Amino acid sequence: MKMLKSKLLDLKEKEQKEKIEDLKGTQKDIAWGSQIRSYVFCPYTMVKDHRTNYETGNVSAVMDGDINGFIQSYLKSLIK
Repeated sequence: MKMLKSKLLDLKEKEQKEKIEDLKGTQKDIAWGSQIRSYVFCPYTMVKDHRTNYETGNVSAVMDGDINGFIQSYLKSLIK
């Protein structure tokens, strides 16, 4: 009986790990060149999203959390 419970538990854990990996999707390495945005503060100000090419000149607003434009641009790119 213990052997059966152990096998069932192992099977359940394996299924759960596979489900989590499916939900995670692919993850990129955190490395040079894999950033999604560039922030320029001087001599001009600009924030650019490299995935969607969305740009804004209001760096301080983005730094304060105003990223709605980036989110909307990314979501629109998923639909195409």
